[in-house]
Amino acid sequence: MRKLRRVTPLARRHEVVEGEPVPADVLPYLLHLPEDYDADPARAWPLVLFLHGAGERGSDLEAITRHGIPGLAEEGREFPFVVASPQCPASSQWVPEVTTLAGLLDEVEAEYRIDPSRIHVTGLSMGGYATWSLAVRYPERFAAVAPVCGGLWMQRPDPMRDVPVWAFHGEEDEAVPIGRSEEIVARLEELGADVRFTRYPGVGHDSWTRTYDNPALYDWLLSHRRTDRTGRN
Repeated sequence: MRKLRRVTPLARRHEVVEGEPVPADVLPYLLHLPEDYDADPARAWPLVLFLHGAGERGSDLEAITRHGIPGLAEEGREFPFVVASPQCPASSQWVPEVTTLAGLLDEVEAEYRIDPSRIHVTGLSMGGYATWSLAVRYPERFAAVAPVCGGLWMQRPDPMRDVPVWAFHGEEDEAVPIGRSEEIVARLEELGADVRFTRYPGVGHDSWTRTYDNPALYDWLLSHRRTDRTGRN
């Protein structure tokens, strides 16, 4: 996949100096495009927003490639979708940045050939929290979401009852107890939501390696599209 470096909002790109703290409300991000992105100018692509964990915050964009989808892309894995991987500032967390993340999605949709009916979000740990939070705040935007070892702060999952979910968590996770996912999944089940939950027996906080190595995750994500948003094939 081809890797590009971008900043959102684009109008404030001049404020970002490599190696220095990133200004508030500005998110640098990596964009991975499939190798055949330019082969068919009429083709619109699914988009996956990937949100890293707390350990990858800062001003070194390459840190994002340590885990998850951007790491696999760097190793040469090809994915049939566009991947946007922003970096959270060292002084912040993802949940307070959800409005900026929504703006990032707007910019990527406007600049690249993205199918608006096939936008997905996934993230691990701190990014898992933000995955849940984004789906609660903007349920109309996502075709499916896949939170990994995350949870919710001061929110109920009810607004996202119509968003398909596949959640993942290690049963021995001490950093983010599995109960954080269990509570959300149980509530969504009460609401009749389309929710799957994979528990990893004997696994601690690192439930992301097995999750993102599993091709079934990507097949599942891409099997969903929103029928209330106009998309192109």
